[in-house]
Amino acid sequence: MAWFALLTAGLLEILWAYTMKLSDGITRPIPTAVMAAAMLASFALLAWSMRTLPLGTAYVIWTGIGAVGAFLVGIMALGEAATLPRIAAAVLIVSGLVLMKLSSPS
Repeated sequence: MAWFALLTAGLLEILWAYTMKLSDGITRPIPTAVMAAAMLASFALLAWSMRTLPLGTAYVIWTGIGAVGAFLVGIMALGEAATLPRIAAAVLIVSGLVLMKLSSPS
């Protein structure tokens, strides 16, 4: 269950990063409200998952999901560049996440 909570927390991190962009510097009320709610839920689920999972594992997985997810949303929804070096960096992050998961004692 902790892994499911952590995955959900990571997905919510993607949502709050995206809505932070849409909030235009926290000047648009609806994206700002969604951002705040997603942040709180993401942090709460991360904290809950850390009751069981090691700190290093949980935090790395959470930030990695958020980083790679925000990268993909930037490309797909915001028209950001999908250059080979950026894609290679994302692949390396995902590789690190897999290794972290496989090496976790939980």
